[in-house]
Amino acid sequence: MLLSAAMVLGMSPWFAASVVGPALLAEWRLGPSVESWLTIAVQIGFVAGTLVSAIFMLSDRWSPRRLAGGSAMVAAATTAAIAIPGLSPESVIVLRGLTGAALAGVYPPGMKIAAGWWREGRGMAMGVVVGALTLGSASPNLIRAVVPAHAWQEVLLLAAGSCAAAGVLFLVTMREGPFQAPSQPFDLHAIGRVLSARGVRLATAGYLGHMWEVYAMWTAMTPFWSAIAIRRGLAPGVAAGLAFASVGVGAFGCVIAGRAADRLGRALVTIVAMAVSALCALTVGTVLDGPILLLVLVTLVWGISVVADSAQFSACVTELAPREYVGTALTLQTCFGFLLTIVTIRLVPVWAASWGWERAFAPLAIGPVLGIAAMWPLIDWREKGNGKREK
Repeated sequence: MLLSAAMVLGMSPWFAASVVGPALLAEWRLGPSVESWLTIAVQIGFVAGTLVSAIFMLSDRWSPRRLAGGSAMVAAATTAAIAIPGLSPESVIVLRGLTGAALAGVYPPGMKIAAGWWREGRGMAMGVVVGALTLGSASPNLIRAVVPAHAWQEVLLLAAGSCAAAGVLFLVTMREGPFQAPSQPFDLHAIGRVLSARGVRLATAGYLGHMWEVYAMWTAMTPFWSAIAIRRGLAPGVAAGLAFASVGVGAFGCVIAGRAADRLGRALVTIVAMAVSALCALTVGTVLDGPILLLVLVTLVWGISVVADSAQFSACVTELAPREYVGTALTLQTCFGFLLTIVTIRLVPVWAASWGWERAFAPLAIGPVLGIAAMWPLIDWREKGNGKREK
């Protein structure tokens, strides 16, 4: 529970500047094309941070709780700094990149901590952690729903304070679990050994298909529901609440999928989740002008399915990678995945401007389809729901 709370609080800065993007753009007097960079900068920073972490094996050489705690403190500071009056747009984007780099030291170590405490039921445990991450990522939308639009600094400071609290939880309350490998010396060949495992490669390829879709969907929910609110005459607070629900509901999907994966197998669960999310990506645009409850239902189902499989890709890697390099394997997986998200986060606004929201989400279905193809060879890979570690 403490780890889940730390992940909820620690990941709150991710979309903090994105959800107050309209207020920032109004203050800067800039066009909407700049808004997507508030999230893209985080992705770029995260990729850079995970790449450095993987190369130097930080998650396997250092205590994961200390790495996560210190990184959360840095992310809190860079998020709070955005509220300083008079910053230029370029400065804010740089700060967002630094936030992403810091969060690279929170997410993979947090997953490693979870893997170190559970062997049986690992899918459920990691599903709870990713569910917490989902709620943390969605939380700025909830804050925005109750905080006036002009008070965007308060949104950022609340997110920063939450992240600092996560740092305290990691540093003061966390311990490494009994299944965590001891700290490893630096090894130039660690990345090659991780990638030489076929199961790791397949699970990472499936994760890439998942990541093509998930962060683009999450990022787009704020402008999507804002546009729907204008079209339907809804209050801005309602749009923010629906954006929070569309993303935050994924926490339930993570827990349900984790429980199912431990019983039925991780590959099967990821395949089902990706099939449902692909169908939602193709469907949501067709119901924009239908009953509002139907549109809400489709986005909620999409929110559940789009992230339900996420923890199981990570669980696959922790079970298939060499035990001494689990942290590096998780970091590599997230590095490749978040690098891909930069593409679709940037493209969805372009598609929305060119085709309208009716067709903007349809290309996101490509990722889950390819992810299903990658995970299919692993569908019989299981032993009571858990994989056999490759040597």
